[in-house]
Amino acid sequence: MRKERKMDVDDEQVQVMDLEAQQKKTSESDLPKIQKKAKHPVILKFKDVVYKVKFPSQRKKFFKQTTSSPVRERVILNSISGVVYPGEMLAMLGPSGSGKTTLLTALGGRLGGNLKGSITYDGKPFSNQMKRNTGFVTQDDVLHAHLTVTETLVYTALLRLPNTFTKEQKIGVAEEVIIQMGLTRCKNSIIGGPLLRGVSGGERKRVSIAQEMLIDPSLLFLDEPTSGLDSTTAQRIVSVLWELAQGGRTVVMTIHQPSSRLFYMFHKVLLLSEGNSLYFGSGSHVMDYFESVGYVPSVPMNPADFLLDLANGVSPDESEDIVTVKEKLIVAYKNNIANELKADLREEENEEADHRKEANTEIEKWPTTWWQQYTVLLKRGLRERKHESFNILKIAQVLIVAFIVGLLWWQSKITHLQDQVGLLYFSTGFWGFFPLFDAIFAFPPERMVLAKERSSGMYRLSSYFFARMVSDLPVELILPTVYVIITYFMGGLKRNAASFLYYLFSLLLSIMVSQGLGLALGALVMDLKAATTLGSVLMLTFLLAGGFYVQNIPAFIKWIKYLSILNYNFKLLLGSQFKPGDTYPCDGDTKVCLVEDFPSVRSVGIRGQFVSAIVLVIMFVGYRLIAYFALTRIGVTRKSRTTKSWLLCLD
Repeated sequence: MRKERKMDVDDEQVQVMDLEAQQKKTSESDLPKIQKKAKHPVILKFKDVVYKVKFPSQRKKFFKQTTSSPVRERVILNSISGVVYPGEMLAMLGPSGSGKTTLLTALGGRLGGNLKGSITYDGKPFSNQMKRNTGFVTQDDVLHAHLTVTETLVYTALLRLPNTFTKEQKIGVAEEVIIQMGLTRCKNSIIGGPLLRGVSGGERKRVSIAQEMLIDPSLLFLDEPTSGLDSTTAQRIVSVLWELAQGGRTVVMTIHQPSSRLFYMFHKVLLLSEGNSLYFGSGSHVMDYFESVGYVPSVPMNPADFLLDLANGVSPDESEDIVTVKEKLIVAYKNNIANELKADLREEENEEADHRKEANTEIEKWPTTWWQQYTVLLKRGLRERKHESFNILKIAQVLIVAFIVGLLWWQSKITHLQDQVGLLYFSTGFWGFFPLFDAIFAFPPERMVLAKERSSGMYRLSSYFFARMVSDLPVELILPTVYVIITYFMGGLKRNAASFLYYLFSLLLSIMVSQGLGLALGALVMDLKAATTLGSVLMLTFLLAGGFYVQNIPAFIKWIKYLSILNYNFKLLLGSQFKPGDTYPCDGDTKVCLVEDFPSVRSVGIRGQFVSAIVLVIMFVGYRLIAYFALTRIGVTRKSRTTKSWLLCLD
């Protein structure tokens, strides 16, 4: 057995030598060698990290109503310790649900809730300064699909690099990173998405890494960087990370099932199983360790596959049950590794006190000013959404509806008052639904991008929110104006400038309010199907209570009309065409009647125009405030969020 083991070790050494040659060849041919050294090398230490999640237990209900459900507690991380030095690459392995992503999120300073233990960066706790020096690459490549690679990195550089860099220098840094990450060939290609062809999966992953490399991080975290990639592309990605580590950076990643080529690139390995450590140490010594505790693969195999089998409780000869294997490995880790590791991590009390004092000196939270963030986000938003703002289908929809309306109400006259009132109410309803559903789709698709960028401290939520509002204005204002120009004159409404402008601005104000309602629904629900359903129900209710279809609403439900956007807009549009005291021919043109006594006008009234405008302005502000505060829930770190924290354990 010892002779066979010695041959295996020799084979491993040969593989390592071959791999180093392969890395050199790959980095020289496919990827430019990254020679830039880390400015501030960071030693990452984590000691006795414990993370628990509370969640209500599920209790079945039959015919009897149950009392309040008791709260259960699950340990996601159980006393995890380790240290990673500059120039090292740590790989965290383990089956799904072992706690890899949770631990990575905790080490990256992005995990709130019931987190205990010590996590230090050069002996100091996490701070704004450390946040500026840390890169975090999520498992999913959260990128804007319609931006090119260059645009993506330039906008990120303008937002994340501090004002000690000029604009030209920031753009230069982006161009340098493009070269370093081997993205030159695809720099002018769009990122793409599920339904939009763009760069390849490996190139998308390199763009995600490049975004973090813009700030020249000394500490880099990556969650499953090889997920969904073929072995060759995965090897290229890890080769890039290996080069980054060689530059004095500290690299920590989770990885599910790496190939043997990738495994031997890791300087250190942390093996997790159900939140417990089974191994921490050098990747080249991992097989020797498990042999020493009685587990040797029965056939030559990928070390990563062997480790995952053990983490799942599967012994090489399958002679032991799953629970026994896991318990033996946990005990072996505590007896052979844990105590020695904790001794190495122990720090002097006076040194910790000094670190706490130094940690009190914080740098500015934001790298750029509010106005800089707003202008960059506005340009990026206009660039990203130009394909949807004035797409042919949307323009055709508005134009076709406008001309059909104009033809149906062709040169309607005051003698047909019902027709003119119907035209006003149709415009009210159409421009209540149209902007509502457009706005509902504003925030949910960008949720992941917003969460990622806010977690990185890239910009203030207020600058993003205002930039998003302004970038939507072109489609929200120009298309309705075109609609009004077509329908107003074809429909035979009052031909004077005052009435036209009153009509136009009243409709635009109502559109902005409907848009605000859509933004609030989208931000609150964050589910397109549910938000669309809720928006349809609300707007249909407002439509029915708007005063046109039902003039005599029962008293017990009459209060709905005072919440209806369409009710106030209908009143304003009526006021643009009719004034108190105006008359129209009635009873076969033999006499005249007051317009305000007409049934569909009397229920809404012409008077009180100013009050209606004020109410719409209040709604305009109120709905947007609701949307803003709803967005504050997204991307907030270091706060206790039981439900979201529970989801982190499903890695």
